[in-house]
Amino acid sequence: MDNSVTIFGDWGTSRLRLYLRQGKSVLDRRDGPGVGSLGGASPRETFLDLVGDWREARPSLALLCGMVGSRNGWAEAAYAPCPAGAADIRARLLHLDADGLPVAIVPGLSCRNALGGPDVMRGEETQILGALELDPALKQGRRLLALPGTHTKWVVVEDGTITSFLTAPVGELYALLREHSILAKAAPGDGPESPEGFARGVARVVEQGPARLPHLIFETRSRQLLDGLPKDEAMGFLSGLLIGGDVAATSSWFGDLGQVSLIGAPALSALYAQAIAACGGSSAAVDGDAAVLAGLTALSSDQNSGVHVLA
Repeated sequence: MDNSVTIFGDWGTSRLRLYLRQGKSVLDRRDGPGVGSLGGASPRETFLDLVGDWREARPSLALLCGMVGSRNGWAEAAYAPCPAGAADIRARLLHLDADGLPVAIVPGLSCRNALGGPDVMRGEETQILGALELDPALKQGRRLLALPGTHTKWVVVEDGTITSFLTAPVGELYALLREHSILAKAAPGDGPESPEGFARGVARVVEQGPARLPHLIFETRSRQLLDGLPKDEAMGFLSGLLIGGDVAATSSWFGDLGQVSLIGAPALSALYAQAIAACGGSSAAVDGDAAVLAGLTALSSDQNSGVHVLA
């Protein structure tokens, strides 16, 4: 085996991204199905098929994060409780063997969130660690990070340690309301959400407050029926309400939003940045793919800690 050659993987519910690396250089990249769309194949079989010829490079380790470590994935990696830093997560890596190739799965994190309820994440912890490596200033003091997505995570980091987080299923709610509710059926069309509609939705939440979000959501329908709001603007309005409500509610428990580090896809991060600005805060974007690679690099730096090994 060549200790300078590793395989990194970000394996979520909907997609798999694999990277063959030598040192810090990416030699090759491959995409595959998420753990939720494997059909009859097992994660182990899918992984070995995708990395088949990569074995010729004699990688010393394959390090995978995301839903691959869930009970519906390859093998369940127990959540690491917060507060947790890189060393705590690294110590809980789940090691197993895939036809002689060492594989390590990154555990997710668990916490009691700001509302006193249980909360969990898988995959985002690696992006958070990566963001701290990409911008070491984030390791100083109390910081707020946000990872927009299907299940948006708001994360508190104190002196480089993840202390708590709060989840809002904003993307999932939007998809359910757009595809399966009457809100989107008052006008014809199925175009992309308009920026004007999004800005109007955010402004409406800022004006009325997030506590009135259930009532404001119905305006997605009534504005189409009575005000002639076009479908694309109505869907932008709905998106603005949900994202704006998420941001406004977060400011109520975190306090002054200050500077929020947004980790994720640029387009979605830009929408959150707009809502954060409307609520009086500021933000800085961190590319999600770059953060994953930086986080996996940090976690692969020391593989000598005690771990549970599965054959």
